[in-house]
This record gives sequence, structure tokens and C-alpha cells, in this order.
Amino acid sequence: MLKGFEEFQKVGKGNFDAAVRSFGEMNKGFQAITTEVTDYSKKAMEDSTRAFEQLSGAKSVEQAVEIQSQFAKKAYEAYVSEMSKIGEMYVGLAKDAYKPVETAMTKKAV
Repeated sequence: MLKGFEEFQKVGKGNFDAAVRSFGEMNKGFQAITTEVTDYSKKAMEDSTRAFEQLSGAKSVEQAVEIQSQFAKKAYEAYVSEMSKIGEMYVGLAKDAYKPVETAMTKKAV
């Protein structure tokens, strides 16, 4: 009976360690995503400010429309690119967070 308890305790410790490693990977992934979103937000704000300054100096309506059109195009392209990148980061986060659990499950099956 004591041997069974020791085996149960060993399995429990392995599962706990896998969960801790998994949460650690999730934490690293969320920190990376947060940093990426913060950097993107800062750049978007700088780009918006720059576009506003250019609009303020526009000499004609045509020039203002051109400035606004260029800004909108660049902002849209940057947004789509950033969302793709963040989506990939979430996929990577899920894979990295699952690895410790997968390893623990593989060890149990063997």
C-alpha cells in the first residue's frame, strides 16, 4: 500500500511541475504579446500625430485629401500586419504552454 501511495505522489508531483512550467510559458507569451501591442500602439500614435501635423500644414483640400489617404492606407496595412503577427504569437503561446503538459502525459503513457 505504501508503494502505491509513493507512486501516486510521484505522479501528482510530475503533474504539478508540468502545470507550473505551462503557466510559466503562458506568462512569458502574454508578456511578449503585451510588449508587442504596446510598441504598436506607440507607433500608431506617433504616426497619427505626424499625419495630423502634415494635415495642419496642407495648402489645399487636394493636398489634405492626399495626406489623409496615404495615412489611412499605411495605418490599415500596419494594423493588418500587426494583427497577423499577434495571431501568430498567440498560436506560439498555445503550443509552448502545451509542451510541458504533453511531455508529462507522454511520460505517464510510457
